[in-house]
Amino acid sequence: MNNSQMLNEAREAPAAIARQLAEQPVTYREFGAWLRANSPTSVLTVARGSSDHAAHFMAYLIMARLGRLVTSLPMSLITLYQSSIQTSGLLATAFSQSGQSPDLVAPMQFFKAGGAATAAFVNDASSPLAAASDWIFPLCAGEEKSVAATKSFIAQLVAGARVTAAWQQDALLDAAINNLPEALTRAASADWSAGIDVLKDAEQMFVIGRGPGHAVALEAALKFKETCVIQAEAFSGAEVKHGPMALIDRGYPLLVLAPRGPAHAGLVALADEMRLRGARVLLAAPAGTVGVNLPIVETGAPDLDPISVVQSFYPMVEAISRARGFDPDRPKYLAKVTKTH
Repeated sequence: MNNSQMLNEAREAPAAIARQLAEQPVTYREFGAWLRANSPTSVLTVARGSSDHAAHFMAYLIMARLGRLVTSLPMSLITLYQSSIQTSGLLATAFSQSGQSPDLVAPMQFFKAGGAATAAFVNDASSPLAAASDWIFPLCAGEEKSVAATKSFIAQLVAGARVTAAWQQDALLDAAINNLPEALTRAASADWSAGIDVLKDAEQMFVIGRGPGHAVALEAALKFKETCVIQAEAFSGAEVKHGPMALIDRGYPLLVLAPRGPAHAGLVALADEMRLRGARVLLAAPAGTVGVNLPIVETGAPDLDPISVVQSFYPMVEAISRARGFDPDRPKYLAKVTKTH
């Protein structure tokens, strides 16, 4: 059986990241210098779907490392409600694979016209979204034909990490980013086959993460929905202990993402607690963690480990999709480019 486009493209991510890292090193440094010199009073992310999850990752890094609040824009404030958002001192950042959707382009045009700084992280550098932005950062992912985004999502995660490192002038994080292609190559072949048997017959599940890993939990839940038709919901390790906990009973499937970092111990403890309750727990954690059945390949910095996690996740979810009788390249009712307003 031939590989799906989704699997092939996911495995192309390390090479795509190597291309991106070779692209615009000066521009990222200049952007970091601009951010330090101008010190934006507010930062917005503008994105939908997988791209919004990538924006969430960058937002978490900026808030955690630089102490700057970052907000995700509800695009309808501009496209439907014509709200007069103040643009003074604003940095608006947009994330997109295609750069085509009107509800991304319109807000960026609004912010740019109002004097805000605008930056686009986009795979098509000639797209309308790029044209609406002052700073353009090509993802360099190459053509992505599968409806389910994989390498372009990973490229967006890396771009967000590069902005954070440039803004912070963190040489250690920058060095770890430059070593990502090697780590991702190993992560692409990590053995996550344990997830196939657990999830091939699942109808609903939770994906749990925390900190910078929560963005990957959101992405994983979306991929389970669109490629496997599993009603998957993402929660933080803290949030799940409120109302959602009532749903977890014997046999309920959980994917717990526990990379290195301050949230690791609590997520591993949650996985143990859920096993005692009888849940079917898939624990993604570094080798040597008690109870791990999905090994995480460590990167050069704990904050980058979620990128390795999603690199290992994509081949697993692609295999689950096929095991359930679906074509992962052609999710029903979905198209590669979605133009919402």
